Amino acid sequence: MDFIQSVIIAIIEGLTEYLPISSTAHMIFASSYYGIQEDDFVKLFQVSIQFGAILAVVALYWKKFFDFRRISFYIKLAFAVIPALLLGYLFDDMIEDVLGNPIPIAIALILGGIVLLFIDNFFKNPVVQKEEDISVKKAISIGFWQCLAMMPGTSRAAASIIGGMQQGLARETAAEFSFFLAVPTMLAVATYSVFLKTYEHTRLKGYELLMQNSDNLKMFLAGNLIAFVVAIIAIKGFIGLIKKYGFRPWGWYRIIAGGLLLVYFITYK
Repeated sequence: MDFIQSVIIAIIEGLTEYLPISSTAHMIFASSYYGIQEDDFVKLFQVSIQFGAILAVVALYWKKFFDFRRISFYIKLAFAVIPALLLGYLFDDMIEDVLGNPIPIAIALILGGIVLLFIDNFFKNPVVQKEEDISVKKAISIGFWQCLAMMPGTSRAAASIIGGMQQGLARETAAEFSFFLAVPTMLAVATYSVFLKTYEHTRLKGYELLMQNSDNLKMFLAGNLIAFVVAIIAIKGFIGLIKKYGFRPWGWYRIIAGGLLLVYFITYK
């Protein structure tokens, strides 16, 4: 992977991480197009730059994250992230196998798009309008919904937002709680990928790949910075768009993008 390719992938991560269109799918499609998807550093890069996207949420909602008087907020996030941590650890190898095959990911993109076309019709009478009214039980349920995103192409944002709406949250509230839940979830994934995971081809830990040469470290640092800046823009825009248009436009986008990518990878790969 060269520096330009790393910038493009980082922009994709920042734009798509908090949208219901699957950042993982978009990064895999981009790296597959460039022919670099099987490289261990690329796999690490795609996960580790999520740290920049995490910081975007913390920066935008810093009053929420640093209000230590509201212990219930931290308790809800802690309980909600447990399902993803447990199941992610158990199924890491299976997820890794799917990451190398863009065709089922394109299919998941299409199927998720069909769901988003109708999701606003399913949950028309929300009863929870703000984060303070989300119970621990509802938070745990949303955490289990988030686990659907372990299938690459599903979208962590889409799964957790739909889970929130199923639990009676207004769609803006569900979207914001999805942002909050992303912080511990993605922090855990990034930490595991950098410090604990041994990569298949090089047999190196993530931090060893980062320190392997100066170019890797530069791409890692620049990628996180770019993902941070772009994610801030994406989050601000997304809240306004779902208030005005709901989820239908994102559904059509997923169906069209998934269909085009499916044709491309069947035809040319």
